[in-house]
Amino acid sequence: MMFSGNEGREYVLRRILRRAVRYGWDVLKAPNGFFSRLVDVVVQVMGDVFPELRQHKAKIEEIIKEEEESFGRTLAKGKEKFEKAVQDVQGNMLSGQATFILWDTYGFPLDLTQLMAEERKLPVDVNGFNAAMEEARQKARNARNKVVGESIAMDAEATAQLRKSGVNATDDSHKFIWHEDLESVVKAIYTGSEFVKSSTGEHDVGIVLERTSFYAEQGGQIFDTGSIEGPFGSFMVTNAQVYAGYVVHIGSLRQVGKPLSVGDKVTCKVDYERRTLIAPNHTCTHMLNFALREVLGDHIDQKGSIVLPEKLRFDFSHGKPVSPEDLKKIESIVNKQIEDELDVYAQEVTLASAKRITGLRAVFGEIYPDPVRVVSIGQKVDNLLSDPENKEWLSISTELCGGTHISNTREAKAFALLQEEGIAKGVRRITAVTTECAYKAMELASSFYSEYEDVVKSDGSTQEKKVASLKSRIDAAAIPAATKADLRGKISKLEEQLRKAKKKQGEENIQKAIKVATDIAEAAVAEGKPFCVTRLDVGLDTTAAREAVVKVMDKLSLPIMVFSSDEALNKAVIYAAVPPEKDGIKVLEWLTAALAPLNGKGGGGKNGIAQGQESNASRVEEVMDIATKFASMKLR
Repeated sequence: MMFSGNEGREYVLRRILRRAVRYGWDVLKAPNGFFSRLVDVVVQVMGDVFPELRQHKAKIEEIIKEEEESFGRTLAKGKEKFEKAVQDVQGNMLSGQATFILWDTYGFPLDLTQLMAEERKLPVDVNGFNAAMEEARQKARNARNKVVGESIAMDAEATAQLRKSGVNATDDSHKFIWHEDLESVVKAIYTGSEFVKSSTGEHDVGIVLERTSFYAEQGGQIFDTGSIEGPFGSFMVTNAQVYAGYVVHIGSLRQVGKPLSVGDKVTCKVDYERRTLIAPNHTCTHMLNFALREVLGDHIDQKGSIVLPEKLRFDFSHGKPVSPEDLKKIESIVNKQIEDELDVYAQEVTLASAKRITGLRAVFGEIYPDPVRVVSIGQKVDNLLSDPENKEWLSISTELCGGTHISNTREAKAFALLQEEGIAKGVRRITAVTTECAYKAMELASSFYSEYEDVVKSDGSTQEKKVASLKSRIDAAAIPAATKADLRGKISKLEEQLRKAKKKQGEENIQKAIKVATDIAEAAVAEGKPFCVTRLDVGLDTTAAREAVVKVMDKLSLPIMVFSSDEALNKAVIYAAVPPEKDGIKVLEWLTAALAPLNGKGGGGKNGIAQGQESNASRVEEVMDIATKFASMKLR
């Protein structure tokens, strides 16, 4: 039981639960969380008849509790909106627009709003609700059309026209044969709005062939690209889609010359180099599906996937984030299958025979043809069919699939799981790479470990900046997710150590600065000097320098200026303090005079304290000398 969808049986469950929760809270005055606690009673009453209830009791409670809490967070706001809509009713009917907002924004299904309205003796404008729903759908369709642009797609009317004209569905069985050109014939040319007899190539068109070796996008796998050669020259295929059995090769002529015409004899030339990048990603998608089930449990269902030349993406049902430890296990299982160099088998069998195979994976809700294609990793399909109920098949990946695959898992070379994230309630997404991309991800991760060790060994004021830089680059890097989590953990610990060390050093700097400044100031007072100028050894710690001058000013009422520098950064900080009651010298005037010849920066003056900085630490002695002469002149 999962509430991961917004339609079908999953949404029916969600609607029933939300109606029950709302009724329990509002009418029965039940406490929050009451619904998940009813699982115990259901298991006691029905557990003998449905043993799976006892088996999955904890999981059922967790899912219901999570859904109840999620709905609870929006129910209060939704009820406020409902109450306002009731108050604003014009006539004696709750408007369709208000009802739609409750559905769209707060997750109130129409029947729940109708039930709440009925309790107020108030009907709902269902027609208005449907109109608002259709308007929203139309806006979504328009938005999608803007994204798709001028891509060529066949609607039902176009495919029906092909059938009426005697064009058979495309024979695409050759798509599973690699590195072979295929002879064919042009059966139709489609502009996106009409069929034409020929095209001179000014615009993209879609052509339908008698048979093809191009893989049309389906089942999550991206389309093939390549060229179709004929008397017209070369037609560059940039997309391939299938509509009602017709494979549409979308593209344009390389050069406008002799027209492309229906009846032309052609040669299909698939870009097999590109497909060589796609196939390992598809096979590893199967292995990933298997690994997820092994690590997370049998509740894992595929919710979608996309297989591209550069990566694979897999969506699956799971109610919470996958831990870094489990991600590492999942990644390891896939890499172990690659290391074991397992043969990949594919065979067409009857749908009934395929469904008997223990451990067979399929996409829930997908409509499969009969016969279907079974793809098995590590076992011949005939072996599976000869003993379909063998529990041993649970330890291998077996799926219904019409895609193109590698012949042996070693061709995938390596697998790197880069990211795991939530994309909808109860649905997680994994992004991964294979072959050279996986190697690069692993090599980059290894280099980060080496850099981390170097940063740990480094010291001085630059270490903090090095840690920040490394953290930022790791966050943005395409490296295995488990490794990224491990590195983030190490850096987090290092940051905490640096924070503690910095705090400790700051406290020590303050004590040291106060002692040095006070000792020198007391010596100056003993000698009858009206001020003091001195160095501190606290780097660029402005807090320590400030505390030192404040203490001297408060304790001894003596004008003081302190300097502290960082030779590595070639910078210095300057703090000055002059008691407000002191005649003859102003603190900001003193500081400005000292820094002016060197174009240093200074400011402040409030409460008798000013601060500045010097970008050339080698000239601090010169600044100190100027400060001494100025103070001597003002306070002689």
